Amino acid sequence: MIEQLAAIVGEKHVLTGADRAPYANDISGTREAMPLAVVRPADTAEVSAIVRLANDMKIPVIPVAGRSGLCGGAVGEALIVSVERMTAIREIRADARTAVVEAGAILSDIHDAAEAQDLVFPLTFGAKGSARVGGFLATNAGGSNVLRYGNTRDLVLGIEAVLPTGEVVDLMSGLHKNNSGYDLRHLLIGSEGTLGIITAATLKLHPKPGAYATAMIGMQSLSDALPLLNEVQRETAGSVEAFEYMPDRYIEDHIALNPAHKRPFDTAYPVNILIEIGALAPRDCQVNDAGEIPIVSYLEDILGRYLEDGRIDDAVVAKTEAQRKEMWARREAAAEIATGRGVRLTNDVAVPLDQIETFLTRADAVLAEVDAGAETSVVSHLGDGNVHYTVFPSQADPELKETIMERVEDIVLDLRGSFSAEHGIGTAKLSSMQRRKDPAALAAMRAIKAALDPNGIMNPGKVLPPA
Repeated sequence: MIEQLAAIVGEKHVLTGADRAPYANDISGTREAMPLAVVRPADTAEVSAIVRLANDMKIPVIPVAGRSGLCGGAVGEALIVSVERMTAIREIRADARTAVVEAGAILSDIHDAAEAQDLVFPLTFGAKGSARVGGFLATNAGGSNVLRYGNTRDLVLGIEAVLPTGEVVDLMSGLHKNNSGYDLRHLLIGSEGTLGIITAATLKLHPKPGAYATAMIGMQSLSDALPLLNEVQRETAGSVEAFEYMPDRYIEDHIALNPAHKRPFDTAYPVNILIEIGALAPRDCQVNDAGEIPIVSYLEDILGRYLEDGRIDDAVVAKTEAQRKEMWARREAAAEIATGRGVRLTNDVAVPLDQIETFLTRADAVLAEVDAGAETSVVSHLGDGNVHYTVFPSQADPELKETIMERVEDIVLDLRGSFSAEHGIGTAKLSSMQRRKDPAALAAMRAIKAALDPNGIMNPGKVLPPA
């Protein structure tokens, strides 16, 4: 196999021995397995040849992109196919507002290429400097701007992929309407490499906001936050891009990790909200005669009224780009905070928007009952119902972790939510899939997997629990 792979991609792009080590774990550091070998193709034709070879030899294959996943989806004792050399941003079509990119293109590079055309690719999250197209499509990543722009799935017009047999499907059309049978694009997005390897994509771009209005808001109760979001949405014609929740404990953890950073307010508040509005109309973006940016002044006026009415306790509006970046640095430190505290259990859940406070109250009560010594770190994409409820158990006991996960899932299920919001399944949530996923839905997924991947070579043991 090694000799045949070298004939396809060149000897230096087949990694064996100690060179495999960087691919043995994911960013969480909790899942590790040494790959059989690592192969780094340069284009779709090479990916196709590799997969065809693996399928003929019945060798398991794991597609890998930026290796920034948290659920073990890109780790295993298999042939790792890394798209890291396929980095081209082939085309930015400014008038059509699309970008044609290869699977190894890094998210932040796509941001820069779009911005050069006064456009944005709005998907963003903390790992944007390392996450690659193939990975964030395979997991249907979320991020901070889902509120306005949707998940990854909503930002993809077309894809190219290599199926488990080595065949290439070209679905790269940039059409907004295409009603020609089953939408294989959406089947492959979010499949975590179990149905094929995404090699390229046509992404949807948006006009770049001419100005941002960003603020931190201090409140006493989370129940007051959603009405605030709804009112600001109405007053700004749906221009809110992010609405992020950080409790006071998270603020303390951030300062402990980064002593140079300050609290957002002189007083500590139980609820801290980061809100950002993106304005497009020139009347809202251009500096006026008073030297002010209208959208920023407008947000100040809105928050001033809420302060007078007693609906919020404090607010700080960013006046400079440096202040805006400082606010975002606080929120984007979530992964760093979580990984710096040892053994943890990440509950990446979604519940209806008006049930977030109920979920947190009930989850805290259950945790106190199951493991009184456990601690938590909580942040939430409050505008889309996604809560990151990270638990640090008092002891590194796998049974205790599973019990906590199951009890949290009980609450999520009761609230008609989802046990996986944006991180995917991988191996970390196989037990959750077994317990919680509708049996008929699981059977349908297994049937699709068997039809497309009859030899079961593509990322085996991920997403679908054993029948």
